[in-house]
Amino acid sequence: MREKSVLIVEDERIVAMDIESYLITLGYDVVAICASAQEAIRVIKKESVAIVLMDICIKGEQDGIETASRLKATHPTLQIIFLTAHMDNYNVDRAIGLDPVAYLNKPFNQEELRVSLRLAQHRRSKASTPLQPHITPLDDRFSYDQTNHLLYADEAPIHLTKKESELLELLIEHKNSLVDFYTIENTIWPEKFTSANSIRTLVKRLRQKLDHRLIETISSRGYQLVSQY
Repeated sequence: MREKSVLIVEDERIVAMDIESYLITLGYDVVAICASAQEAIRVIKKESVAIVLMDICIKGEQDGIETASRLKATHPTLQIIFLTAHMDNYNVDRAIGLDPVAYLNKPFNQEELRVSLRLAQHRRSKASTPLQPHITPLDDRFSYDQTNHLLYADEAPIHLTKKESELLELLIEHKNSLVDFYTIENTIWPEKFTSANSIRTLVKRLRQKLDHRLIETISSRGYQLVSQY
């Protein structure tokens, strides 16, 4: 994939053309300019795109944040930069959930945009680097080293306790499938009886280290690790 390929999603044509002109001076390849979610999805299906500059207020029923969520669902290493006049907490909180490279206020500062694009390139490059065989990708941010029992977030190691590692490895082994309470108990505490509260506490600690991503609760039955990888 071309690491400098950019999709602009902006329904104000003059603004979009100004952004395109600036990106070209920086050496970026503007793949397309789109005004709606439907147009953006069509482009992503046909073109190689590394970075998306996304306005929040765009044409159609889906806004920019909803559109970005759909794009990342099928292209998890896609890097999103939001350009918007909407700096309210509601939209900021929604955007944070997508882990964007930046959330820039319009009219944007060119220098801030230039730096954000460089950061997007760096993040995209790291996401595209082939992992070693013993590294298991969990999502576009987290991976797990099964040999050394290390969790990584954006390539930075996160310490896990022995039981946290055992639980994560069990969930990875049964990725996208239910792991019931009985299996967890007998894998993590094989020599003794443990309480449901101990299991919940262990899951809570691991969830915190995964930034509350990936692990889903299956009511009254157990847990599962949800991953597209």
